[in-house]
Amino acid sequence: MSVADPPIAHEPAAADPLRVRTALLASLVGTTIEWYDFFLYATAASLVFNHAFFPDQSSLVGTLLSFATFAVGFVVRPIGGFVFGHIGDRIGRKRTLALTMFLMGGATALMGLLPTAAQIGVLAPILLLVLRMVQGFALGGEWAGAVLLAVEHSPARRRGFAGSVPQVGLALGLALGTGVFALLQVALPEEAFQSYGWRIAFLVSIVLVMFGVVVRLKATETPAFEKVRGDGDRSAVPVKEVFTPPVLKTTVLGMLSRWGEGAAFNTWGVFAISYATNTLHLQKVPVLVAVTVSALLMAALLPLSGRLVDRYGAKVVYGTGIAAYAVAVFPVFAVFSTGSLAAYTVAMIAVFGVIHAWFYGAQGTLYASLFPARIRYTGLSTVYQLSGVFASGLTPLILTALIAAAGGTPWLACGYLVTTALISVVATWLLTPRPLAEI
Repeated sequence: MSVADPPIAHEPAAADPLRVRTALLASLVGTTIEWYDFFLYATAASLVFNHAFFPDQSSLVGTLLSFATFAVGFVVRPIGGFVFGHIGDRIGRKRTLALTMFLMGGATALMGLLPTAAQIGVLAPILLLVLRMVQGFALGGEWAGAVLLAVEHSPARRRGFAGSVPQVGLALGLALGTGVFALLQVALPEEAFQSYGWRIAFLVSIVLVMFGVVVRLKATETPAFEKVRGDGDRSAVPVKEVFTPPVLKTTVLGMLSRWGEGAAFNTWGVFAISYATNTLHLQKVPVLVAVTVSALLMAALLPLSGRLVDRYGAKVVYGTGIAAYAVAVFPVFAVFSTGSLAAYTVAMIAVFGVIHAWFYGAQGTLYASLFPARIRYTGLSTVYQLSGVFASGLTPLILTALIAAAGGTPWLACGYLVTTALISVVATWLLTPRPLAEI
C-alpha cells in the first residue's frame, strides 16, 4: 500500500474531530507532566542533589554519583517498557497511560519529602535511588503509549504532525522543570532554596498529575488497537516477537538510530547545565533561563518538523537532522569554551532549540511505522527505552569522565557525541518504515 492509497480500515475515517483533538491533548498534557517529573530530577542532580545526598564527596565525585542515580532511571526504563508495552498491546493504550502517570507522580512527590543525608545519613541516597527507579519504571511505558495515542487516532495525512505532539510535551516538560527551578532561585535566598525551596518543584507534581489523569481518561481507545482486538490479532508475548527475526533486525537498527538523539538531548538538556555552572563558572539562574528558552523554542518548532514528516517522510527528516547535529557538536563546544553567557545562550538555542527540534519531531512517527499494531506498543517501548540505557542515561557520566580525562577540555567528549550521531545516521538509512497510511 502506498501513501496515496485509500485509508485502511483502522484509520479514524472522517472520524470525530473532537476525538482526535482529545487524543492529541491527552498525549501532550500527559507527556509534559511525565517529562517534567523525570527531568526535574536531572536539573536537581546538577544543582542540589550532589550536595544534599552526597555531601561527603568531592565536587567531581558528588556530581558523578548524582548523575549515576540519574542514569539508574534509564536502566530501569526498559523493564517498564516491557511490562507496560505488554499491557498496552494486550488491554489497550489508554488505561496503561493512566497507570504510568500515577506511578511517576507519586515517586516525584515523595522525592520532595525525602530527608537529606544530613538528616538520615546513608539511607537518604538509597531512598533517592529507589524513587528514581520507580520514575524510570513508570516512564518506560509512557512515551510509546503517548505517541500511539496521538498517531493511531490521526488520519494518514497528519500522522507526522500527530507524532510530533508528544515530543512537544518533552520540550515543555524540560522547560517547565528548569523554569520552576530558576523561579525558585530568584524568589528565595540560596540557603532557603538549598534547604527547602527545591522541594516545592517536586511537590507541584501532585497537582499536575491529578489534572493529567483526568485529561487522559477522557480520551478514547485508538482505532488501531480496537481493530487488533476485534480481529483477535493480539500477540500472546509481544516482547518475544520484537526480539525474534525478522523483527529483531528492525529493533536493533531502531535502537542504534536513537543513539545520537539520546546523547544529544542529555548533553544539552542535562549535562550542559552542570558543565556551564561547574566548569565554565556561569551563574545558575541565567544558565537555567538559557536552557528554558531553548526548550521553549524547540517546543514551538517541533510541529514544523512533524509537517515536514507528512511531506517528506520521517526517515528523511530524522536522518538529516541527526547529521546536522553531528556537524554542530565541535563548534558548539568551542563557543561554550569562550565562557561567555551570551555565546552559551546562542549556541544552546541553535543546537537544542533548532537542530534538536529538526529530528526529534520525526522520531515518534518513525518508530511507530516500524512495527505492526499488535506489537507496536512493545516495539516502540523497546527501541526507545532499551536504547536509553546507553544512549541517554550514561551520557552525563561519560561526558564528565571524558572531560576529566582530557584535562578539562571537551574535545574527547565531542568526539564521542559525533560518533553516536554517525552511527544513528547509518542505522536510520538502513531502516525500512511502513508508509504512514499503514500505521
